[in-house]
Amino acid sequence: MPPKAKYTREEIINKAFEMTRKRGIDAVVARELGKELGTSSSPIFTAFKNMEELQKEVRKVALREFESYVRDALDYTPAFKYVGLKMIEFAMKEPKLFQLVYMREHDVKQTYSMLIEELGDTVGVCLDIMQKDYSLTRPEAELLFRQVWMHTFAICVLVAGRVCQITPQEISEMLSAEFQGTLMLIKSGTFKITPVNEVKNDV
Repeated sequence: MPPKAKYTREEIINKAFEMTRKRGIDAVVARELGKELGTSSSPIFTAFKNMEELQKEVRKVALREFESYVRDALDYTPAFKYVGLKMIEFAMKEPKLFQLVYMREHDVKQTYSMLIEELGDTVGVCLDIMQKDYSLTRPEAELLFRQVWMHTFAICVLVAGRVCQITPQEISEMLSAEFQGTLMLIKSGTFKITPVNEVKNDV
C-alpha cells in the first residue's frame, strides 16, 4: 500500500501555480517546490507520477485563469475586440501564465488550428457574431478572425516579454485598424496573397 500523501494533489498544484505565476514554469522543480511546501520532494512524487504530470495540471489552472478574463465577452460589443483586449490584459498582468499557456515549446508541430482550439467556445461565438454583424460567409469570418487574432497574439508576446510598453489607447487603435483594414479587403473582394519574387537584374 502506497504511503498516505502529506499534501493533497490540489494543494501541490496550487503551490506550483503560485510559483509559476511569480517565476515561470521552469522554476517549478521538485526540490524548490518541496521547499515552498515546507517538506522534501517525496510528497510530490506520492501524488504525481512525475513533474511533467504536475506541470500539465498547472497549465490547466492557468487556462482557467485566462478563461476568467474573457468569460463575459458577450456582454460587450464588439465581442471579438473585447476578447482581444482581455487577452492582451492577461499577457500584461500575468506574463508568466501567458507564456505557459501560449508560448511554450511543443513536442509535436503545433498548427494554428490546434492553438485556436485552446481558446474554447469563445472563438465560435466571435465567428457567429462576425457573420451576423458584417454579413460574412464562414470562411470570410474565419479569415478575418485569423488575421486579427495573429495581430493580437503578436502584441501579447511583446507585452508578456516586456519588449515594449504599449498604452491601452494604442492597443485599442491597433486592433481597430487591423480589423477594419482586413474587413475592407475582404468585403471589396481584393484580399489576395501576394508572393515575394526575386528581382533579377539584367547585366
